[in-house]
Amino acid sequence: MSRPRPVRGSDKDRRLIESFLDMMSAERGAAGNTLEAYRRDLLDFAEHCRRQRSDLAEAAREHVRGFLASLSDAAIKASSQARKLSALRRFYGFLYSEGIRTDDPCGAVAAPRLTRPLPKILSAEEALKLVEAAREGADESPEGARLLCIVEMLYASGLRISELVEMPLASVRTRERFMHVRGKGGRERMAPLGGAARAALDGYLPLREAFLPRGKLAVLAARYLFPSRGKEAHLTRRRCHQMLKDLAIKAGMDPERLSPHVLRHAFATHLVEGGADLRSVQTLLGHADISTTQIYTHVASDRLWQTVESAHPLARGRKRAGAGKP
Repeated sequence: MSRPRPVRGSDKDRRLIESFLDMMSAERGAAGNTLEAYRRDLLDFAEHCRRQRSDLAEAAREHVRGFLASLSDAAIKASSQARKLSALRRFYGFLYSEGIRTDDPCGAVAAPRLTRPLPKILSAEEALKLVEAAREGADESPEGARLLCIVEMLYASGLRISELVEMPLASVRTRERFMHVRGKGGRERMAPLGGAARAALDGYLPLREAFLPRGKLAVLAARYLFPSRGKEAHLTRRRCHQMLKDLAIKAGMDPERLSPHVLRHAFATHLVEGGADLRSVQTLLGHADISTTQIYTHVASDRLWQTVESAHPLARGRKRAGAGKP
């Protein structure tokens, strides 16, 4: 039997955190996963303050810097440190606006320097190979038809996995070439639904009832495109990961290279490689800031350079000239 997780922070700290989360939910439309991430990060800092004989309302700049230093000492990734600092900035901005604080202890605290790695992607040939492997099993069972639909929608529409598993059935009931998607922060956008994805949907929808639960969950599950008998009433992200790993093995690919997000990256990269402008790709992906989308230009450039190096006669000539050198 696992031990209960110890309570972090004081009662006062937890009340302030919940007030902040209520504001983020009501006024900013923050998603459930975002709120949970804020809660964890703020409770971590509250516990740090408690060990320093302080609390959230009285924390000073030295506490924030000490907290970041402790994360660095624990080998926490710079991206995770930056996320936690961002949560603290939002939290203390809220306390300032509420008159609880007259200053911001995060002011003049430098964010950890980030080196954004290029995302894992698939080549167009690998993506099509994966789709073909899914098509082979689509006629064999409802599970096969569902898997093909999932793969087609992730790769052809650029959806986040959370957007896919929580998608309402009503979003795909029309015959439009786009579907309404509610993304991060409750922002809505139009995602493309091409011919192949529509055909996969048409093959899956008549078999969808095979996944509907009975009893109390029936009404809740009925609203989702991908219902499930689990407690969430829809297919989970973890289950999607598992299904894609199994499909990668079937397609003769390394399962470690495949995830729902890799298919989203492939969608964006292949659009950029095909000449799509960044603003359009930003809109299709639902990125709030185009700087997030710009990484795909680097991915596309790297891949184009590799193509030149492997295919251009002069590049091949250099390799042959150096082949016999020690």
